[in-house]
Amino acid sequence: MSAQPSLTYSGDVAAEPADITLVLDFLNTLDVEDDVDVLRESGTWRQWAQDRGLRAGALTAGVQARDALRAAVGDPAARQERVRTAIQIELTGAGPELTSTDAVGAVLAAAARLNVLGEWERMKICPADDCRWAFFDHSRNRSRTWCSMQVCGNREKARAWRERAAAEQAGQGAAIE
Repeated sequence: MSAQPSLTYSGDVAAEPADITLVLDFLNTLDVEDDVDVLRESGTWRQWAQDRGLRAGALTAGVQARDALRAAVGDPAARQERVRTAIQIELTGAGPELTSTDAVGAVLAAAARLNVLGEWERMKICPADDCRWAFFDHSRNRSRTWCSMQVCGNREKARAWRERAAAEQAGQGAAIE
């Protein structure tokens, strides 16, 4: 459901697409629509991290970090957690470099970079109860609401129209009596 992120700018500084992708992938390890939770079992968590060249670390740390990030993005179903992790940064001739390959540390470092660049508020959770997909708002004024206007947005607009039509029908029926 998620669109591929493109390079975004906040002033003169660019947010790395890799940071956006990593954080979104992590947030979307919980797929409400298909009832899939990558962090339900340690094997799928290890595979997720390995696919990204990272070390999984403890499953409970992954769950806590995901819940905390989803809550920070605005998911009302997520538990508010406080998460701490060690992150190793090495200063080289090319500048600071994240050397920790722990998945939670890498995700939190990417989220911190997005926050510092003023891009964190673009991370959003679809408000549809049967979706809850995380997405990055690429709109100029940061006003996108739905992960997909064609799917979730359309479904919600149709639902609201049916409710208005039913209320209008009920109101006309009461007026006739």
